[in-house]
Amino acid sequence: MVHSMTAFSRQDRDTEAGRLQLELRSVNQRYLEPHFRLPEALRDLEPTFREALRARLARGKVECTLRFEPSGEEATPAVDRARLAALAAALEEVRDSVPGAAMPDALSLLGHPGVLDRRGPDMEAVKQKALALFQAALDDLVAGRAREGEKLAALIRERLAAVNDQVAEVRRLMPQILERQRTQLLERLEAIRAELDAQRLEAELVLLAQKADVDEELDRLATHVTEVERQLGQQGPVGRRLDFLMQELNREANTLSSKSVVAATTRCAVELKVLIEQMREQIQNIE
Repeated sequence: MVHSMTAFSRQDRDTEAGRLQLELRSVNQRYLEPHFRLPEALRDLEPTFREALRARLARGKVECTLRFEPSGEEATPAVDRARLAALAAALEEVRDSVPGAAMPDALSLLGHPGVLDRRGPDMEAVKQKALALFQAALDDLVAGRAREGEKLAALIRERLAAVNDQVAEVRRLMPQILERQRTQLLERLEAIRAELDAQRLEAELVLLAQKADVDEELDRLATHVTEVERQLGQQGPVGRRLDFLMQELNREANTLSSKSVVAATTRCAVELKVLIEQMREQIQNIE
């Protein structure tokens, strides 16, 4: 099945610790190129995310953005009353032992280690939720790339059918092409009748026969179309193979154009180039 490299997925999840939101965007790229924007507290998830992407995707520039908004309740610091009471008892002993010693103010007490409980949400639990959210987003992204790939394959098949029509049209025109060659040959023979040379005549015949012979180009065009069809039904990445086949199709279309001796075949060759370029543009988005 053909997969596109263009897709988007957004997944949201509310947890006890806060809200998670994850976005995956992918566009066409020659290789797999992942980029990550993660909160600092969840930065160590990047290697796991990267491996998961490599296991599912072969090509494309993929941007992963993860946001975490802690809930207000979890983010509010609390005073450890037991720790504060122990600190107050210690200060009382100091005051008894060293009369007149300066005592800390309330703000200094809050800054003492352990008095202000700064614990946030359980980040290990948040990480597990983020991993599950990433997997859901990746599944959705892959499904989106598959749906887009089906549409691209359909567009390419439409143009392959049109290429076959043009090849059939040139084959239909072959008798006309050969007749035109015969007429041109007779005109040339008439022009050089007074100085007819056997070797020159033979050379003219060979040249005209070669120029009129487009069977090889037509056969190759048909063969390449069949191979493109086969690749569209393959599993795994096929974008690079399809791009190569477009180059080969274009090569044969150019040769057909250079051998054209009637306006109708020239038009067919031009139409072939247009169809091939349209397919090539679509193939740039195929994985």
